[in-house]
Amino acid sequence: MKIFDAVKTISLKKDSPVSHNLQTPWTSQAMSGTPWREYPRPQLKRDCFISLNGPWDYAITTEAQAVQSCDSWPAPDSLSRFQGKIRVPFSPESPLSSVSRQLLPGQTLWYGRSFQLYDLPEHRQLRNRLFLHFGAVDERCRIFVNGHMAGTHQGGYLPFSLEITDLIQEGENRILLQCQDDSDQSFHSRGKQMLKRGGMFYTAQSGIWQTVWMEWVPELFIEKVTLTPHFDEGRIKVQISLNGPGSGSPSPDFLLTAQISAQTESADGHADDEPKILAHLSTDQTDFSLVIPHFVPWTPDNPFLYDLHLTLRRKLSKTEQDKVTAYFAMRCFTVEQDQAGYARLCLNHRPLFHNGVLDQGYWPDGLYTAPCDEAMIYDIQSMKKAGFNMIRKHCKIEPLRWYYHCDRLGMLVWQDMVNGGASYDMKSLCYLPTVLPAYGSGPHDRLRATGRAEPDSRREWYRECRDTIALLYNSPCIAVWVLFNEGWGQFDTEKAAGFARRLDSTRIIDAASGWFDHGTGDLKSVHNYFRRLTCPSTSSTTQKSPVNRTGIRAAAITEYGGLALPLPGHVSTDQVYGYRNLKSPSQFQQRFAQLKADIQALQSVGLSAAVYTQVSDIEDETNGILTYDRRVNKLDGAL
Repeated sequence: MKIFDAVKTISLKKDSPVSHNLQTPWTSQAMSGTPWREYPRPQLKRDCFISLNGPWDYAITTEAQAVQSCDSWPAPDSLSRFQGKIRVPFSPESPLSSVSRQLLPGQTLWYGRSFQLYDLPEHRQLRNRLFLHFGAVDERCRIFVNGHMAGTHQGGYLPFSLEITDLIQEGENRILLQCQDDSDQSFHSRGKQMLKRGGMFYTAQSGIWQTVWMEWVPELFIEKVTLTPHFDEGRIKVQISLNGPGSGSPSPDFLLTAQISAQTESADGHADDEPKILAHLSTDQTDFSLVIPHFVPWTPDNPFLYDLHLTLRRKLSKTEQDKVTAYFAMRCFTVEQDQAGYARLCLNHRPLFHNGVLDQGYWPDGLYTAPCDEAMIYDIQSMKKAGFNMIRKHCKIEPLRWYYHCDRLGMLVWQDMVNGGASYDMKSLCYLPTVLPAYGSGPHDRLRATGRAEPDSRREWYRECRDTIALLYNSPCIAVWVLFNEGWGQFDTEKAAGFARRLDSTRIIDAASGWFDHGTGDLKSVHNYFRRLTCPSTSSTTQKSPVNRTGIRAAAITEYGGLALPLPGHVSTDQVYGYRNLKSPSQFQQRFAQLKADIQALQSVGLSAAVYTQVSDIEDETNGILTYDRRVNKLDGAL
């Protein structure tokens, strides 16, 4: 074991200053014009998209200084208390917000924005219900429209929508958002955010950090589409939820038309040619299947997507209708036994080694928010060029466009549930299992300090697990749900794995990534940074499922590597954090090549997946393949 490297990860000084001078190649682009103009919900796309990104009024106040904290609109003279402009959707802590201020527990972050009725589409008479959508607001908020409470939300990682039809008026309309965030000072989900950042924990962020937008819909509209590919049968199962009355199945009130075509959308969002219709159905049911003749399987090498065009109208109406486009792929994930008796992760019933890289999704200019769509694409494409076919999205949920790019570019995704819980005992949850692997694999009552003692905290985990799976269920790239990481907020592991399995019986489950294994889920999942890499020993799973046809868990090294190489001019702090410090790009490349060779050799003795740490440097951490500013790829060798 590399004791010296392990000890350095524990003794790092916390809360060293962060320089905000690092800029990515897209910083200037994000600073000019309206950021994030792309349609934010590719899986339920309409032609009526009204972006509210861009400059908003903002203020950060204490409760005593609050603009107003009651359930009514603030008096007109209080609007003068706004302190400046913030660029949405970037959090106030980020440079791209033009604010660069930390929201603290007990403070309130206020947003204000006006819009004119004439900014809305002219076909309002055909689409008479207006919805306000938020991609994500960290952590809890209340929304007012024209002086009236429109709704509330809690949870910093999931989207939410509010109908504001009855609150809008002719002329000017105004939205007010009131937001609080306790960050790591509560049990709520927080990922890797910390108010006293340092080492493997990063600058906390708050408020709006994904696109804010509006859309008109008709009185009867498609609220949700659930798509389940049945690979072996060559069909796609479609389940549609409609709003309000008339949403039953079957119903004499509506007619639904479904058409499937091969996706022709190019990278810039434009259709390359006229789609050829491969399947067609008209029905008054909301639950049906469509057979796809001679379908093309989705793989990382050939990420073939299909579009599903849906038109909903009332049978007695010629004009009122709702049109949406979703997309899907034909593929299946299973655990199957190979000729040598090893449990293998399979894609479309063929063994596929999940060659993965850890991705935490931080940016020096936008923190949780990439500066633009092209920046997210760059990360995914860079990892594909580096030879990876899988990204483990670590302790964060990205905007839906990120998953769409993984779908169309051919990148498997392991999705972590965002960790939360009260403060962790890092000695018990991280340091001892790292130094003494037997501690992490021993009796499971050692999970005493995970921060999930409160019933409210546990209920919140189940609710957010359910909502995360529902949000990303349609994304073809999602291969694995990762429930708990290194004991952070871990509790009732076997019960939690059963809960996730009931929600989604089509994906693989990593119940406990790192240690504190409970013998459940589909993977024996270990982290190994400081020892010689070996294949984890596997055993029978306690939960058989349609995806696991062997009853044996597959072996996976779900974190390794962490090679630290700080490059002058491309670091944001004076601290260096990683799991093995190196001095030159050539040394980095040699050590990286050796690790990849070690992983390759372990495949022959049963290893099914491995996750290298990580995509990019982040603040103190310099163990990325890319520098934090995304200007240098350390595998290229050239500065």
